[in-house]
Amino acid sequence: MVDAVDTAPPDAGYVRDFHAWTQAQAAALRAAAQTGANLPVDWENVAEEIESLGRSEASALRSRLRTIIEHLLKLEISPARDPAPGWRETITRCRIDIENDLADSPSLRRRVPEWLDREHRAAARLVSMNLRGHGEWSPEVEERLLARRFAENDVLGDWFPAE
Repeated sequence: MVDAVDTAPPDAGYVRDFHAWTQAQAAALRAAAQTGANLPVDWENVAEEIESLGRSEASALRSRLRTIIEHLLKLEISPARDPAPGWRETITRCRIDIENDLADSPSLRRRVPEWLDREHRAAARLVSMNLRGHGEWSPEVEERLLARRFAENDVLGDWFPAE
């Protein structure tokens, strides 16, 4: 039973916020399944697949955040200069992709602060492994990697570490 009538076109939520739309549609499908609708639809699995589309959006955003943090850490800590332009390009590319992701799914923006801390830990592990492979690791470097935190604006804005 629907409590209120939504006067927006059925695809309006899809256009405004894809992630939020996937979660709402999954919930609506599950609610419809509970009504005993006599349609040949695998309600639970269809709802799960739609919901997973939203999780994929979130996962892609977290991956881009991790990549930006990883490359910012390399720019700050690695003495190597040759790969620095490529790291900057990757950071810029990911920032552009995140801008697009958040435009398509603005509800994900509220999760960014939470994800920054988690993705920092993952990025620090990756950078530590990379620096070890290039002979650039030391206990002091490890401490810097683990202690360093970037603000949301540092990650999503135009900021780069000074050369």
